[in-house]
Amino acid sequence: MRYAYGVTSALLLAGSALTLVTGFPAGAQVAQNDQSEMRSVVPRAGAPSSFADLTQQLQPAVVNISTRQRVKVQTNNPFAGTPFGDLFGGGQGGGSPQTREAQSLGSGFIISADGYVVTNNHVITADGQGEVESITVTTPDGTEYPAKLIGKDAASDLAVLKISRPTAFPFVKFGDSRKARVGDWVIAIGNPFGLGGTVTQGIISAVYRNTGSGSAYDRYLQTDASINRGNSGGPMFDMAGNVIGINNAIFSPTGGSVGIGFAIPAEIAAPIVDKLRAGQAIERGYLGVRIQPLSEDLAASLGLPKNRGEFIQAVEPNQAAAKAGMQAGDVVVKVDGKDVTPDQTLSFIVANTTPGKRIPIELIRNGQRLTVQTVVGKRPSEEELAQQSFDPEAQDDSPFGGNGQQQQQQSASVLQNSLGIAAIPLTPQIARQLGAGEDAKGVVITAVDASSDAGAKGLQRGDIVLSANYVNVGSIADLERIVRQAKTEGREAVLLRIQRRGQPPLYAPVRIR
Repeated sequence: MRYAYGVTSALLLAGSALTLVTGFPAGAQVAQNDQSEMRSVVPRAGAPSSFADLTQQLQPAVVNISTRQRVKVQTNNPFAGTPFGDLFGGGQGGGSPQTREAQSLGSGFIISADGYVVTNNHVITADGQGEVESITVTTPDGTEYPAKLIGKDAASDLAVLKISRPTAFPFVKFGDSRKARVGDWVIAIGNPFGLGGTVTQGIISAVYRNTGSGSAYDRYLQTDASINRGNSGGPMFDMAGNVIGINNAIFSPTGGSVGIGFAIPAEIAAPIVDKLRAGQAIERGYLGVRIQPLSEDLAASLGLPKNRGEFIQAVEPNQAAAKAGMQAGDVVVKVDGKDVTPDQTLSFIVANTTPGKRIPIELIRNGQRLTVQTVVGKRPSEEELAQQSFDPEAQDDSPFGGNGQQQQQQSASVLQNSLGIAAIPLTPQIARQLGAGEDAKGVVITAVDASSDAGAKGLQRGDIVLSANYVNVGSIADLERIVRQAKTEGREAVLLRIQRRGQPPLYAPVRIR
């Protein structure tokens, strides 16, 4: 489950978030069920007298999901700096990394008689430097099944698993979330706080809610049905028993439910689930622009209505937007005939456009309205996008103080353990953001361990490592190789040449730990 509070959000693991809605026949079913035998269990209008019959039909298809992970953690060496320090593997640097077992809990639901299960990607993905060793699906009768990961998609936070048994599983189907209306009754079934199958009820509070995250799928059904840790990946049902949403996030200042939960709409989830189940790649459209909403102040400065359109802050060279002639300062008001609004963002429209399709984009530039024709590009992976965007002032709350777990993992094997730094490759996009030339070569420091010699020497996030021991560095592998060679030769330090924004390159000797 993810928390959204103000402009922040956090995954709700040790539990999970809620799910989406779809438009198919009601109730948990088995393969031999005859649709004609399905009966209505709630009144067509008004509040139901009870949710018991509907719950009884649906609950057998809702499962608990747990993962077993191996996570690297840094331990403290109480004898660091003493003659006994090396006995605990810490030496002068304190404790050495150790591997510990961890678990995560979430929810999911079976969508076919042969055992395909839908959940959130963050439910079955390890945190930090962890590695998922096994995934277990537990059905309401307490039976545990080992699960195979069929496919996952980080951008939409969806994953598909597979479990097996000789007999058919009860299952539910996606419904049509486009028919959902504010005020409609819904029920959520999941595994909050690891308690097991739990049912909560509420109404749809808003449709197509934008939480401000800026992601391509920031478009949720909002509900006041109670959602907590462990509900992530579980289904949200309409009164016909269709999955219209996948519980995914909550807005909370306390960490618990305050009646504002978010579910991925079925209309978004169902097509992605179908592709993951079939083993197909998920391709999304991409323009290559950096955007921001048209806030009240920004709209006032441009003399435009607020909340209509999005402002382009920057255009990435050689991408679809640049090739079409789009410029920084343009306001995009319509894409392929669709208005750009807070409920239908530019990111959402483009991401859901097939790469290679030629579409019109309506702009306002210097007060004049114009239309450009654009051939939509293919959206890079989330890892590639992370490398394209680098803010040297950004911080996170990880123990190492880095810029995200993916970046830390890339250089953890040698650089973190030996030099106390994490780094990523220097791409042309990052070079521009750091004030370096696009042809600059090197690696970018994303985090520095304050207890390391690199920290003591003043190295910081955003520094570019140009060379090490007078050898030019063009990649993470280059720097790791030089560090290994220095260790082999018995050297106690590595001489790094560092480029910092607005300053000439300087040499800094960093001790190897």
